[in-house]
Amino acid sequence: MIKKTVIVIGIIVISLISVNKLMAQKSKIKVGDSVPQFTLKDQNDINYSIADLIGKKAMVIYFYPKDDTPGCTKEACSFRDEFEDFTALNAEVIGISSDNVVSHKRFAEKYRLPFTLLADTKKEVQKMFGVPRSILGLIPGRVTYIIDKKGKVVYIFNSLGKAEQHIIEAKNILKSL
Repeated sequence: MIKKTVIVIGIIVISLISVNKLMAQKSKIKVGDSVPQFTLKDQNDINYSIADLIGKKAMVIYFYPKDDTPGCTKEACSFRDEFEDFTALNAEVIGISSDNVVSHKRFAEKYRLPFTLLADTKKEVQKMFGVPRSILGLIPGRVTYIIDKKGKVVYIFNSLGKAEQHIIEAKNILKSL
């Protein structure tokens, strides 16, 4: 009886993972696509619209799992430390997670982050982009999208474990634009 229950639970888990992957594949943003239009609250509780940047600046939009966790802090501080380089490349750095405005404000202040953090509390923008989840769908992914000045996605880097590599990849692509 226990063996059958374990098998049934395993089949259900595999089915849910498969459905989750299929849904993510359907809506997944690809290189060459236009950046989806969205507006979210920033760490100062002000509406921030991506549409305002199109035609003016390139964008580095990075999705990360959670404020003030080791990997996410390392990534955010690396973006902070290289912020002048991104500014010189005429690129706006934007971090997005499902944390709320208050959490983003504390995180930005604690680590002196000079860039925008957006609160995607309903995970709607993560779904728009098709940001994959990892570890059985429990942890939000870490994905960086490079958007050119015209609003086209020119590069995508997906790596949960290589937080600092996102900054290196982003700078290299921006330099080639």
